[in-house]
Amino acid sequence: MPHGRGASKESSGTVIYRRVDGALEVLLVHPAGNYNRRAPWGIPKGQPDPGEALEAAARRETLEETGLVVGELVDVGFVDYTRSKKRVHGFAGPAPDGAAPRCASWEVDKAEFIELSRARRIIHPDQAAFLDRLLALLDGHGAEPSTPDGGARPAPPVAAPED
Repeated sequence: MPHGRGASKESSGTVIYRRVDGALEVLLVHPAGNYNRRAPWGIPKGQPDPGEALEAAARRETLEETGLVVGELVDVGFVDYTRSKKRVHGFAGPAPDGAAPRCASWEVDKAEFIELSRARRIIHPDQAAFLDRLLALLDGHGAEPSTPDGGARPAPPVAAPED
């Protein structure tokens, strides 16, 4: 792993978006299983295979979970889960034309484009930063492109305002 973390503590996923009638929607999935009935939604993501670049893992996981082949992606950094300390790397990009996500894996029971304000209410709290980074990207601020090998760069630090 490029960041020296154990494989079970690192995953990679996509923040896929589209606009419908002027509203921004993001692709989210819901984990399957009765024990996940009340679990939050999240971006399509999963663990990289040994030696697999983070962006390649994000693309593969998106295909495996939603059936979508995504195009151009931009690195939007990573988030660290508060409880588990798992690191999730994110890559944002537009949805393919005519995208119709489906549950393509036993791991998810829902795969849908969800309007941004609703997505904020149902996404895993630790992944909400990806929505903010997507908005910054779409507004023309932030988010550096992926490294040539598809590896993620950490999100730039945010300076605290000075008094």
